[in-house]
Amino acid sequence: MNYLDKVNKRTIEYFKILEPNFPEWLIEYITTEEMLKQQYISVTCGTIYSNLFESSYFFSSLDHSIAVALIIWHFTHDKKQTLSGLFHDIATPVFKHCVDFLNGDYMTQESTEDLTSKMISESKEIMTLLKKDNILLNEVDDYHKYPIADNDTPKLSSDRLEYSLSNALLTYNLLDLNEIREIYNDIEIQKNENGVDELSFKTKAIARKFVIITSRLSVIYREDRTRYSMQFLADIIKNLNKEGKITKEDLYKLKESDVIEMINNSKYKNIYKIWKEAELVKVSDEKPKNVYYVKQHAKIRFINPLVNGKRVSDICKIAKNMIDKNLAYDMSKYVYIDGINL
Repeated sequence: MNYLDKVNKRTIEYFKILEPNFPEWLIEYITTEEMLKQQYISVTCGTIYSNLFESSYFFSSLDHSIAVALIIWHFTHDKKQTLSGLFHDIATPVFKHCVDFLNGDYMTQESTEDLTSKMISESKEIMTLLKKDNILLNEVDDYHKYPIADNDTPKLSSDRLEYSLSNALLTYNLLDLNEIREIYNDIEIQKNENGVDELSFKTKAIARKFVIITSRLSVIYREDRTRYSMQFLADIIKNLNKEGKITKEDLYKLKESDVIEMINNSKYKNIYKIWKEAELVKVSDEKPKNVYYVKQHAKIRFINPLVNGKRVSDICKIAKNMIDKNLAYDMSKYVYIDGINL
């Protein structure tokens, strides 16, 4: 069965904005076993399962990867770059970047990327398809080598563009389909200050709108409730691992629903229930006593896109203020939920 046949209609409408003519050759790659595993992982890093967060829309890691591939194809029509985008999260485990928190990599959130080449190379299905298309493994196993696919913060890449658009549209309802279309259709490839290709805007007003939205999203990605939830889930998994209930390898094989079932069958069932039903976290300047707390920083995701060769912050005071406000977000407090102890 074609995976796309069972994707939510709203997600399909979004895909059609990114690329009206879906590249049929991509479907064989999407329906490989290694890629299909990603359909059971939410891009929300587990936060979708708690009432602390407003979203209940399940946009999977596979949906994200397909959308990144569609953006790259739309702007380049290059198979190798497109596949590098499709494969970039093939090594994503359950609860996505929560495992970076488990690995102590909450500042860069790249701890699973080293497995990408290994997973592709060990897939007979994918390697057969690549051979048929005369594509080498090292041409698709690292999307960092293609600046349209990925580049350094705060530049705009297909990956950064995708999770901004899908989170704004589907997860947090900050934009509608028409607004997504307006933003997307204003983007083209331009040369940046280093002479490198970069996804860029043609219109200052639309670039400003994009920065306003992505600055709001950037705070959501690392605000108190998010940092708490990701570390909380990571610590439960860490404890289950120490107790011999789950291995790190399991995190790359199981569905999120499987791991949640394991938690619900463990001694962490009650605190997971408290977190799941919680509607707010508490913060304190002082270390709270007799309760599980989180106090740490997290990766800052922000975008300062080009507009006709200039960074929007250099030509728009509103955009600069939004970026500055975003970067100033305070992550210094202790965060906790009453009744949770680990």
